[in-house]
Amino acid sequence: MASTSSTPYHPPPLTLPSITLLSLLLLVASPRGAAAAPNTEALSVLCNGASYGAGDPFAASLAYVLSELVSATPTARRDGGGGGGRDFYDISPYPTAFAYGHASCRPAVAAAADCAACLRSAVSQMGGACGHSVGARAVLVDCSVRYEQYAFVD
Repeated sequence: MASTSSTPYHPPPLTLPSITLLSLLLLVASPRGAAAAPNTEALSVLCNGASYGAGDPFAASLAYVLSELVSATPTARRDGGGGGGRDFYDISPYPTAFAYGHASCRPAVAAAADCAACLRSAVSQMGGACGHSVGARAVLVDCSVRYEQYAFVD
């Protein structure tokens, strides 16, 4: 019978250049890498079945609320401190037809500009799916936006 060697295999040690290359590959392949844009994939977009028509005062209230949500949420913080995610509720100032809104970005969305970009995408996706609905909600991977013609708490 032939004899076989039972010497265990030892891979070559990782050297500094291979570790650096591995780190770089992980950073580039990471979905939340250093320069990663917000994930605007829609998890759900829901629309209220009721709608408003042309010339309805709700249209002006809704435009106000959506604009405020996109501009104020990126710098808003949840109550209680602790560096929580961006979170903002709003109501239109027009008493003829109030619009209520809420928007938030995940804490992992570090840059205010990324939060705003995600919210703009959510508003756009709601507009495309819901048209003139009096209420809608878009939940994206990194942010969410909701508006209604009545007060609500998420």
